[in-house]
Amino acid sequence: MATRRRNVLVIVAVAELLTMSLWFSATAVAPELAASWDLTSTETTWSTNAVQSGFVAGGLLSSFFTLSGVIRPRYLFAGSAVAGAVCTALIAGVVTSALPAIGLRLCTGVALAGVYPPGMTILAGWFEEGRGFAIGLLIGALTVGSALPHLFRGVGDPELVLYGAAIIATLGGLLALFVEPGPHQAPAAPFDPGALGRILRARPTMLANGGYFGHMWELYAVWTWIPTFLAASLAASGSAGAGAGLGSLLAFDTIAIGGTGAVLAGSAATAGVEPA
Repeated sequence: MATRRRNVLVIVAVAELLTMSLWFSATAVAPELAASWDLTSTETTWSTNAVQSGFVAGGLLSSFFTLSGVIRPRYLFAGSAVAGAVCTALIAGVVTSALPAIGLRLCTGVALAGVYPPGMTILAGWFEEGRGFAIGLLIGALTVGSALPHLFRGVGDPELVLYGAAIIATLGGLLALFVEPGPHQAPAAPFDPGALGRILRARPTMLANGGYFGHMWELYAVWTWIPTFLAASLAASGSAGAGAGLGSLLAFDTIAIGGTGAVLAGSAATAGVEPA
């Protein structure tokens, strides 16, 4: 059983890492896309914000229709990963203007809402002991995966970033198909509109939700902003001649280092609630 759990953890973490490359795939090449399509600054901003908006919408829709109960998590993960990959490939190969790009990025965010939560569900079903470490590793994989487009941009052209993210996300979705439900898999609860009122009246839950909301608002703002900041810093220091590659590699390092913190925090959480 221990070997099976370890294999599941590795497969799901790798699948998550590969698939989450879709999140910032267009953001990593936003300057090139804006120049190629003659986008305004507002249109460029919305091409990034659309992913976050789509993720929220996808999460709400998934909860309302209890998709995790209707569709097995591994199938939901795989289908969502491929859908997001198709949207990204279309941006690279077909789109030439702002509106379809924003629409496809919105759909990518909706698709990713079918990747991250099911990944957590799968691991929670396999890990009762050691769940903190397992979830920490998954979040670490998500972090490094989110940074991957900047690594691609540092070593290749914009098309490589978009097509590369689409290809590896598809591989990530296929990997998820190899994971069976675990022995601790909890059944999905039906959607209950009355739960909203109970949540709003539960102070501990609202404090946790507020902290998570503030944390994610700050985190994704920094992840989105840091490549622009680094490019401006290099230009101001006279290092702009190093090209976009150096800034992209530094952006990858800045974001991906958070994966280490996630794994360490998950390990600490497990150590804090389980006997040594």
